[in-house]
Amino acid sequence: MTDRLGSFCNAAQQLAALPRAVRPPPIAGHDSADLAPARWRSGRGHRSRPAGLALAALALIPMMAVAEPPSAAAGAEDPAAIAQAEYDAVMTLEPDVDNGRRVYLTCAVCHLPEAWGSIDGTYPQIAGQLRTVIIKQLADFRAGNRDNPLMYPFSVPTILGGKQELADVAAYVAQLPMTPHNGLGPGTDLALGEQLYEEHCLDCHGVDGEGDVREHIPALAGQHYAYLMRQFDQIRDGARRNADSKMSQEIQNFTPAEQSAVLDYSARLRPPADKLAPDGWTNPDFPSFVRDAAGIRARPPMPQVP
Repeated sequence: MTDRLGSFCNAAQQLAALPRAVRPPPIAGHDSADLAPARWRSGRGHRSRPAGLALAALALIPMMAVAEPPSAAAGAEDPAAIAQAEYDAVMTLEPDVDNGRRVYLTCAVCHLPEAWGSIDGTYPQIAGQLRTVIIKQLADFRAGNRDNPLMYPFSVPTILGGKQELADVAAYVAQLPMTPHNGLGPGTDLALGEQLYEEHCLDCHGVDGEGDVREHIPALAGQHYAYLMRQFDQIRDGARRNADSKMSQEIQNFTPAEQSAVLDYSARLRPPADKLAPDGWTNPDFPSFVRDAAGIRARPPMPQVP
């Protein structure tokens, strides 16, 4: 934990060191359409360096060792009900993608500007994820319905914002292009992985791993193999409290080799071409961001499959 907190401090300090700038107002004559795929290719972007949020993130770091979600308090309400109520409220709001860009600076400290996560599984690729999935997971983190001591402090209303900010940042992240080079597994049992996917995963996650926006079932296509492995373990073992109980039961009897095979296959499912970033793309919304200050791009060791 100490090493990880030191990495966050390093990242936040580098962000705070950027030249001070006021949050930019919306550009006249432009709206959220400016964040469409054509903009990804053209490289147009807002020259934004809001150091104030970086300083807020830096000030937050000491809280990470002691922060507890609401569910930890005696007599707290049901966290699942609290999260569902916030999700329902957020879904009634009209998202402001441009404001979501500003809110996302808090998230970029860990997820980086492109929102591609890390192939070692520490952080998921959230770029291109379904908007409803992002809102549901953020609401669960905030209510204590999903345990993650690193994520919780960054998701609370005093840091991330209220319901409108949830709607805004989810819309912003959902339209970001995904990395075409997500982390993959060993590639040795893909036929078995396809068979298992069709038998156990397809009905909920979709033929192409596209997920289900109405049921806030996450897209798997393009997700990092190592992250999928970690979440599979947590769901099977009951450590991820907001997981669907039907999925927990569905995967109970998977062997380690079957788990690796089906998740390797899932990670290799390709998102639609228009959801993928071109090679070498960087997010023009954060031109001065100090990338990889926390060293989260490290390549993981080759998976060992029994």
